[in-house]
Amino acid sequence: MRPVYVLGVGMTKFGKYIEKSLKDLSFEAAWNAIHDSGIIANEIEMAFFANAYAGLITGQESIRGQTVFREIGLMGIPIFNIENACASGSSAFYLAHLAVASGQVDIALALGAEKLFCGDLNKSLHALSTSSDLDIEGRMGMLFAGIYSMRVRNHMEKYGLTKEQLAKVAVKNHDHGALNPYAQYRNRVSVDEVLESRMIADPITLLMTCPMGDGAAAVIVGSENVLSRLNQRAVRAASTVLQTARISKIGDKGIVERTSKEAYDKAGISPKDVNVAELHDAVAPIELLLYEQLGLCKPGESGHWIDEGVTWIGGSLPANPSGGLSSKGHPAGATGLAQITELVWQLRGEAGERQVKPIPKFALAENGGGNVAGETAAVAIHILIRE
Repeated sequence: MRPVYVLGVGMTKFGKYIEKSLKDLSFEAAWNAIHDSGIIANEIEMAFFANAYAGLITGQESIRGQTVFREIGLMGIPIFNIENACASGSSAFYLAHLAVASGQVDIALALGAEKLFCGDLNKSLHALSTSSDLDIEGRMGMLFAGIYSMRVRNHMEKYGLTKEQLAKVAVKNHDHGALNPYAQYRNRVSVDEVLESRMIADPITLLMTCPMGDGAAAVIVGSENVLSRLNQRAVRAASTVLQTARISKIGDKGIVERTSKEAYDKAGISPKDVNVAELHDAVAPIELLLYEQLGLCKPGESGHWIDEGVTWIGGSLPANPSGGLSSKGHPAGATGLAQITELVWQLRGEAGERQVKPIPKFALAENGGGNVAGETAAVAIHILIRE
Protein backbone atom coordinates (compact mmCIF):
# COMPACT_ATOMS: atom_id res chain seq x y z
CA MET A 1 0.00 0.00 0.00
CA ARG A 2 1.20 3.53 -0.84
CA PRO A 3 1.35 6.44 1.61
CA VAL A 4 -1.74 8.64 1.43
CA TYR A 5 -1.73 12.37 2.13
CA VAL A 6 -4.49 14.89 2.79
CA LEU A 7 -4.22 17.44 -0.03
CA GLY A 8 -7.11 19.71 0.88
CA VAL A 9 -9.98 20.16 3.31
CA GLY A 10 -13.06 22.34 3.45
CA MET A 11 -16.39 22.68 5.18
CA THR A 12 -19.38 24.92 5.68
CA LYS A 13 -20.35 26.53 8.93
CA PHE A 14 -22.75 24.08 10.58
CA GLY A 15 -26.19 25.42 11.40
CA LYS A 16 -29.79 25.80 10.29
CA TYR A 17 -30.13 26.59 6.58
CA ILE A 18 -33.75 26.51 5.57
CA GLU A 19 -32.96 28.46 2.39
CA LYS A 20 -30.07 26.20 1.27
CA SER A 21 -30.28 22.78 -0.34
CA LEU A 22 -28.05 19.74 0.13
CA LYS A 23 -26.49 20.63 -3.22
CA ASP A 24 -25.72 24.19 -2.08
CA LEU A 25 -23.97 22.99 1.06
CA SER A 26 -22.05 20.31 -0.83
CA PHE A 27 -20.89 22.78 -3.48
CA GLU A 28 -19.42 25.10 -0.85
CA ALA A 29 -17.53 22.38 1.02
CA ALA A 30 -16.20 20.64 -2.09
CA TRP A 31 -14.88 23.81 -3.68
CA ASN A 32 -13.37 24.95 -0.39
CA ALA A 33 -11.40 21.69 -0.36
CA ILE A 34 -10.41 22.01 -4.03
CA HIS A 35 -9.13 25.56 -3.51
CA ASP A 36 -7.32 24.50 -0.34
CA SER A 37 -5.56 21.65 -2.16
CA GLY A 38 -4.29 23.65 -5.11
CA ILE A 39 -5.30 20.95 -7.58
CA ILE A 40 -7.46 21.44 -10.67
CA ALA A 41 -10.94 19.99 -10.19
CA ASN A 42 -10.73 17.70 -13.20
CA GLU A 43 -7.71 15.97 -11.64
CA ILE A 44 -10.07 14.25 -9.18
CA GLU A 45 -10.37 10.67 -10.40
CA MET A 46 -12.88 9.19 -7.95
CA ALA A 47 -15.44 10.61 -5.54
CA PHE A 48 -17.38 9.30 -2.54
CA PHE A 49 -20.54 11.03 -1.31
CA ALA A 50 -21.59 10.44 2.30
CA ASN A 51 -25.16 11.09 3.40
CA ALA A 52 -27.37 9.28 5.90
CA TYR A 53 -30.89 10.69 5.74
CA ALA A 54 -31.68 12.58 2.53
CA GLY A 55 -33.58 9.61 1.14
CA LEU A 56 -36.07 9.77 4.00
CA ILE A 57 -36.22 13.56 4.13
CA THR A 58 -36.24 14.52 0.44
CA GLY A 59 -37.10 11.24 -1.26
CA GLN A 60 -33.93 11.31 -3.37
CA GLU A 61 -32.43 7.84 -3.38
CA SER A 62 -29.94 5.75 -5.35
CA ILE A 63 -27.96 8.54 -7.04
CA ARG A 64 -27.66 11.24 -4.37
CA GLY A 65 -23.95 11.68 -5.05
CA GLN A 66 -24.40 11.91 -8.80
CA THR A 67 -27.00 14.67 -8.41
CA VAL A 68 -24.75 16.58 -6.01
CA PHE A 69 -21.58 16.23 -8.07
CA ARG A 70 -23.38 17.40 -11.20
CA GLU A 71 -23.94 20.74 -9.46
CA ILE A 72 -20.32 20.80 -8.29
CA GLY A 73 -19.11 20.18 -11.83
CA LEU A 74 -17.58 16.74 -11.31
CA MET A 75 -19.01 14.18 -13.70
CA GLY A 76 -17.74 11.30 -15.78
CA ILE A 77 -15.75 9.74 -12.92
CA PRO A 78 -16.64 6.84 -10.61
CA ILE A 79 -18.98 8.17 -7.90
CA PHE A 80 -20.02 6.07 -4.94
CA ASN A 81 -22.87 6.76 -2.51
CA ILE A 82 -21.97 5.98 1.11
CA GLU A 83 -24.63 5.54 3.78
CA ASN A 84 -23.36 4.35 7.17
CA ALA A 85 -25.39 6.29 9.76
CA CYS A 86 -23.37 8.97 11.58
CA ALA A 87 -20.16 7.27 10.40
CA SER A 88 -21.01 7.93 6.75
CA GLY A 89 -18.39 10.67 6.31
CA SER A 90 -15.66 8.60 7.96
CA SER A 91 -16.62 5.65 5.78
CA ALA A 92 -16.24 7.81 2.67
CA PHE A 93 -12.77 8.85 3.85
CA TYR A 94 -11.88 5.20 4.50
CA LEU A 95 -12.76 4.30 0.92
CA ALA A 96 -11.07 7.35 -0.63
CA HIS A 97 -7.93 6.48 1.34
CA LEU A 98 -8.10 2.88 0.13
CA ALA A 99 -8.49 3.97 -3.51
CA VAL A 100 -5.27 6.00 -3.33
CA ALA A 101 -3.33 3.59 -1.10
CA SER A 102 -4.05 0.70 -3.47
CA GLY A 103 -2.84 2.65 -6.50
CA GLN A 104 -6.26 2.64 -8.13
CA VAL A 105 -6.20 6.46 -8.40
CA ASP A 106 -3.85 9.30 -7.46
CA ILE A 107 -6.50 11.74 -6.23
CA ALA A 108 -9.86 11.00 -4.57
CA LEU A 109 -12.49 13.19 -2.94
CA ALA A 110 -14.64 12.31 0.08
CA LEU A 111 -17.61 14.65 0.52
CA GLY A 112 -20.21 14.41 3.28
CA ALA A 113 -23.37 16.46 3.64
CA GLU A 114 -26.59 16.40 5.60
CA LYS A 115 -29.64 18.64 5.67
CA LEU A 116 -31.86 17.83 8.62
CA PHE A 117 -33.84 21.07 8.85
CA CYS A 118 -36.63 20.65 6.32
CA GLY A 119 -39.57 22.46 7.91
CA ASP A 120 -40.96 19.23 9.35
CA LEU A 121 -39.37 18.29 12.67
CA ASN A 122 -41.23 14.98 12.89
CA LYS A 123 -39.81 13.89 9.54
CA SER A 124 -36.26 14.72 10.68
CA LEU A 125 -36.66 12.96 14.02
CA HIS A 126 -38.12 9.89 12.32
CA ALA A 127 -35.15 9.77 9.95
CA LEU A 128 -32.70 9.94 12.86
CA SER A 129 -34.53 7.15 14.69
CA THR A 130 -33.91 4.68 11.84
CA SER A 131 -30.20 4.23 12.63
CA SER A 132 -30.82 1.21 14.83
CA ASP A 133 -32.29 -2.23 14.30
CA LEU A 134 -36.00 -1.44 13.90
CA ASP A 135 -36.96 -5.06 14.59
CA ILE A 136 -35.27 -4.97 18.01
CA GLU A 137 -34.42 -1.53 19.44
CA GLY A 138 -37.15 0.03 17.33
CA ARG A 139 -39.88 -2.22 18.75
CA MET A 140 -38.58 -1.54 22.25
CA GLY A 141 -38.92 2.21 21.69
CA MET A 142 -35.21 2.70 22.33
CA LEU A 143 -33.83 6.04 21.14
CA PHE A 144 -30.17 7.06 21.10
CA ALA A 145 -30.42 9.31 24.15
CA GLY A 146 -31.70 6.32 26.13
CA ILE A 147 -28.92 4.05 24.87
CA TYR A 148 -26.27 6.63 25.75
CA SER A 149 -27.91 7.20 29.13
CA MET A 150 -27.58 3.52 30.06
CA ARG A 151 -23.91 3.48 29.06
CA VAL A 152 -23.16 6.60 31.08
CA ARG A 153 -25.10 5.44 34.16
CA ASN A 154 -23.25 2.12 34.12
CA HIS A 155 -19.94 3.97 34.04
CA MET A 156 -21.01 6.28 36.87
CA GLU A 157 -21.90 3.31 39.05
CA LYS A 158 -18.68 1.49 38.23
CA TYR A 159 -16.19 4.34 38.61
CA GLY A 160 -17.96 7.08 40.58
CA LEU A 161 -18.27 9.70 37.85
CA THR A 162 -20.28 12.67 39.08
CA LYS A 163 -22.94 14.70 37.28
CA GLU A 164 -20.66 17.72 37.60
CA GLN A 165 -17.94 15.88 35.69
CA LEU A 166 -20.44 14.98 32.97
CA ALA A 167 -21.44 18.63 32.72
CA LYS A 168 -17.83 19.80 32.49
CA VAL A 169 -17.44 18.03 29.14
CA ALA A 170 -20.26 20.15 27.72
CA VAL A 171 -18.71 23.27 29.28
CA LYS A 172 -15.33 22.47 27.72
CA ASN A 173 -16.74 21.80 24.28
CA HIS A 174 -18.82 24.98 24.30
CA ASP A 175 -15.70 26.90 25.36
CA HIS A 176 -13.90 25.43 22.35
CA GLY A 177 -16.85 25.97 20.02
CA ALA A 178 -16.97 29.64 20.98
CA LEU A 179 -13.57 29.95 19.27
CA ASN A 180 -14.65 28.13 16.09
CA PRO A 181 -16.27 30.18 13.30
CA TYR A 182 -17.63 26.95 11.78
CA ALA A 183 -19.49 25.89 14.95
CA GLN A 184 -23.28 25.88 15.10
CA TYR A 185 -23.32 27.09 18.72
CA ARG A 186 -20.70 29.60 19.86
CA ASN A 187 -22.06 30.34 23.31
CA ARG A 188 -20.28 29.41 26.52
CA VAL A 189 -22.18 27.64 29.29
CA SER A 190 -21.60 26.98 32.98
CA VAL A 191 -21.80 23.71 34.91
CA ASP A 192 -24.97 24.92 36.62
CA GLU A 193 -26.58 25.85 33.30
CA VAL A 194 -25.82 22.40 31.89
CA LEU A 195 -27.19 20.57 34.93
CA GLU A 196 -30.30 22.76 35.17
CA SER A 197 -31.23 22.42 31.48
CA ARG A 198 -34.12 20.13 30.57
CA MET A 199 -33.60 16.45 31.36
CA ILE A 200 -33.51 14.28 28.22
CA ALA A 201 -32.56 10.85 29.58
CA ASP A 202 -31.20 10.87 33.12
CA PRO A 203 -28.40 11.93 33.66
CA ILE A 204 -28.20 13.50 30.20
CA THR A 205 -29.59 17.03 29.95
CA LEU A 206 -30.37 19.17 26.94
CA LEU A 207 -27.07 21.07 27.01
CA MET A 208 -25.18 17.75 27.01
CA THR A 209 -26.73 16.72 23.68
CA CYS A 210 -25.67 17.63 20.17
CA PRO A 211 -28.01 19.80 18.08
CA MET A 212 -29.72 18.82 14.85
CA GLY A 213 -28.05 20.65 11.99
CA ASP A 214 -27.21 21.19 8.34
CA GLY A 215 -23.74 21.28 6.82
CA ALA A 216 -21.09 19.69 4.63
CA ALA A 217 -17.39 18.85 4.76
CA ALA A 218 -14.91 17.55 2.20
CA VAL A 219 -11.44 16.01 2.20
CA ILE A 220 -9.21 15.41 -0.82
CA VAL A 221 -6.53 12.73 -0.54
CA GLY A 222 -3.69 11.93 -2.90
CA SER A 223 -0.46 10.09 -3.45
CA GLU A 224 3.02 11.27 -2.54
CA ASN A 225 3.71 12.14 -6.18
CA VAL A 226 0.79 14.56 -6.21
CA LEU A 227 1.77 16.09 -2.87
CA SER A 228 5.31 16.75 -4.12
CA ARG A 229 4.08 19.25 -6.71
CA LEU A 230 1.74 21.12 -4.37
CA ASN A 231 2.63 23.83 -1.89
CA GLN A 232 1.14 21.94 1.07
CA ARG A 233 2.32 20.97 4.49
CA ALA A 234 2.48 17.18 4.54
CA VAL A 235 -0.27 15.57 6.59
CA ARG A 236 -0.28 11.80 6.14
CA ALA A 237 -3.17 9.50 6.90
CA ALA A 238 -1.12 6.99 8.88
CA SER A 239 -4.07 4.66 9.39
CA THR A 240 -7.78 4.55 8.76
CA VAL A 241 -9.76 1.68 10.23
CA LEU A 242 -13.47 0.86 10.08
CA GLN A 243 -15.18 -1.89 12.06
CA THR A 244 -18.78 -2.89 12.61
CA ALA A 245 -20.66 -4.28 15.59
CA ARG A 246 -20.55 -7.95 16.47
CA ILE A 247 -22.15 -10.25 18.99
CA SER A 248 -19.76 -10.11 21.93
CA LYS A 249 -19.13 -12.45 24.81
CA ILE A 250 -18.77 -11.24 28.39
CA GLY A 251 -15.27 -9.86 28.80
CA ASP A 252 -14.75 -9.10 25.10
CA LYS A 253 -13.32 -5.74 24.19
CA GLY A 254 -15.82 -3.25 22.77
CA ILE A 255 -15.86 -1.91 19.24
CA VAL A 256 -13.92 1.28 20.07
CA GLU A 257 -11.17 -0.70 21.81
CA ARG A 258 -10.93 -3.15 18.91
CA THR A 259 -10.89 -0.47 16.24
CA SER A 260 -8.41 1.78 18.01
CA LYS A 261 -5.95 -1.07 18.65
CA GLU A 262 -5.88 -1.82 14.93
CA ALA A 263 -5.50 1.88 14.11
CA TYR A 264 -2.59 2.36 16.54
CA ASP A 265 -0.86 -0.78 15.25
CA LYS A 266 -1.17 0.28 11.61
CA ALA A 267 0.06 3.80 12.35
CA GLY A 268 2.95 2.51 14.43
CA ILE A 269 2.10 4.64 17.45
CA SER A 270 0.58 4.17 20.90
CA PRO A 271 -2.21 6.13 22.63
CA LYS A 272 0.39 8.15 24.57
CA ASP A 273 1.65 9.63 21.26
CA VAL A 274 -1.68 11.32 20.45
CA ASN A 275 -1.48 15.12 20.80
CA VAL A 276 -5.04 16.12 19.82
CA ALA A 277 -8.30 14.25 19.20
CA GLU A 278 -11.73 14.78 17.71
CA LEU A 279 -14.26 12.45 19.34
CA HIS A 280 -17.88 11.52 18.64
CA ASP A 281 -19.59 13.22 21.59
CA ALA A 282 -23.18 12.86 20.37
CA VAL A 283 -23.93 13.34 24.05
CA ALA A 284 -21.09 15.11 25.83
CA PRO A 285 -20.54 12.57 28.68
CA ILE A 286 -19.74 9.81 26.17
CA GLU A 287 -16.48 11.65 25.58
CA LEU A 288 -15.34 10.53 29.05
CA LEU A 289 -15.94 6.90 28.17
CA LEU A 290 -14.08 7.36 24.89
CA TYR A 291 -10.94 8.62 26.65
CA GLU A 292 -10.76 5.25 28.37
CA GLN A 293 -11.91 3.08 25.47
CA LEU A 294 -9.27 4.64 23.21
CA GLY A 295 -6.58 3.97 25.80
CA LEU A 296 -5.84 7.67 26.24
CA CYS A 297 -6.26 7.24 29.99
CA LYS A 298 -6.76 4.27 32.29
CA PRO A 299 -10.24 2.94 33.16
CA GLY A 300 -11.82 5.17 35.77
CA GLU A 301 -9.45 8.12 35.20
CA SER A 302 -11.59 10.15 32.78
CA GLY A 303 -13.39 12.06 35.55
CA HIS A 304 -10.07 13.25 36.94
CA TRP A 305 -8.97 14.24 33.43
CA ILE A 306 -11.93 16.55 32.92
CA ASP A 307 -11.51 18.00 36.44
CA GLU A 308 -7.81 18.69 35.88
CA GLY A 309 -8.22 20.30 32.45
CA VAL A 310 -6.21 17.66 30.57
CA THR A 311 -8.53 17.75 27.55
CA TRP A 312 -9.11 21.49 27.36
CA ILE A 313 -7.14 23.56 24.83
CA GLY A 314 -4.03 24.31 26.84
CA GLY A 315 -4.11 20.88 28.48
CA SER A 316 -1.76 18.03 27.64
CA LEU A 317 -4.27 16.28 25.32
CA PRO A 318 -6.95 18.61 23.92
CA ALA A 319 -10.09 16.78 22.84
CA ASN A 320 -12.65 18.29 20.48
CA PRO A 321 -10.92 21.64 19.95
CA SER A 322 -13.57 22.24 17.26
CA GLY A 323 -16.28 22.18 19.93
CA GLY A 324 -17.22 18.60 19.11
CA LEU A 325 -20.67 17.49 18.12
CA SER A 326 -22.22 19.12 21.18
CA SER A 327 -21.14 22.63 20.12
CA LYS A 328 -19.90 22.48 16.52
CA GLY A 329 -23.01 20.51 15.50
CA HIS A 330 -23.77 17.15 13.95
CA PRO A 331 -25.02 17.04 10.34
CA ALA A 332 -24.56 13.28 10.30
CA GLY A 333 -23.10 12.69 6.83
CA ALA A 334 -20.61 15.53 7.28
CA THR A 335 -19.41 14.87 10.83
CA GLY A 336 -16.59 12.41 10.21
CA LEU A 337 -15.06 14.59 7.49
CA ALA A 338 -15.45 17.73 9.61
CA GLN A 339 -13.41 15.98 12.32
CA ILE A 340 -10.63 15.30 9.82
CA THR A 341 -10.83 18.87 8.51
CA GLU A 342 -10.35 20.24 12.03
CA LEU A 343 -7.40 17.95 12.72
CA VAL A 344 -5.70 18.87 9.44
CA TRP A 345 -6.02 22.55 10.37
CA GLN A 346 -4.55 21.75 13.78
CA LEU A 347 -1.61 19.82 12.29
CA ARG A 348 -0.92 22.65 9.84
CA GLY A 349 -1.12 25.29 12.56
CA GLU A 350 -4.12 26.91 10.85
CA ALA A 351 -6.80 26.64 13.57
CA GLY A 352 -6.80 30.27 14.65
CA GLU A 353 -7.88 31.05 18.21
CA ARG A 354 -8.39 27.38 19.02
CA GLN A 355 -4.94 26.30 17.79
CA VAL A 356 -3.36 23.65 20.00
CA LYS A 357 0.21 24.60 21.00
CA PRO A 358 2.78 23.43 20.35
CA ILE A 359 1.52 22.42 16.89
CA PRO A 360 0.52 18.73 17.19
CA LYS A 361 2.29 15.93 15.37
CA PHE A 362 -0.17 13.08 15.95
CA ALA A 363 -3.97 13.47 15.72
CA LEU A 364 -6.80 10.98 16.17
CA ALA A 365 -10.41 11.10 14.96
CA GLU A 366 -13.07 8.72 16.30
CA ASN A 367 -16.50 8.64 14.66
CA GLY A 368 -19.35 6.23 15.32
CA GLY A 369 -22.81 5.67 13.94
CA GLY A 370 -25.95 3.65 14.53
CA ASN A 371 -26.66 0.94 17.06
CA VAL A 372 -26.99 -2.81 16.59
CA ALA A 373 -26.47 -5.85 18.81
CA GLY A 374 -25.84 -3.60 21.79
CA GLU A 375 -22.89 -1.86 20.17
CA THR A 376 -22.31 1.15 17.99
CA ALA A 377 -23.05 -0.20 14.50
CA ALA A 378 -19.98 1.31 12.82
CA VAL A 379 -16.86 2.93 14.23
CA ALA A 380 -14.09 4.57 12.22
CA ILE A 381 -10.77 5.74 13.61
CA HIS A 382 -8.23 7.74 11.63
CA ILE A 383 -4.74 8.70 12.73
CA LEU A 384 -3.08 11.65 11.00
CA ILE A 385 0.61 12.57 11.22
CA ARG A 386 2.31 15.86 10.41
CA GLU A 387 5.52 15.11 8.51
